[in-house]
Amino acid sequence: MKTSTIPSLRVTPELRAAAESVLEDGETLSSFVEQSMRQQITRRQSQREFIARGLASRDEAKLTGEYYSAEDILRDLDEMLGDAEVKAGR
Repeated sequence: MKTSTIPSLRVTPELRAAAESVLEDGETLSSFVEQSMRQQITRRQSQREFIARGLASRDEAKLTGEYYSAEDILRDLDEMLGDAEVKAGR
């Protein structure tokens, strides 16, 4: 696969210094920026998928008229957590 470059990024000297101050051993500023981009892409994709699932759920509820209260959902989640803790041996 052929690689390409990202346009250069103009930042304040303070932002560059802050970024350089948190680099790990052997990490370059370029690799830091690349990893940051990858994490943001993943986060935004997950966020879009989450919103899409929520909207689809809302639409299905409108069609079926089947709704659940927050209390019911929280109770179910508490039960699931309790079951998982028992299974994990806590």
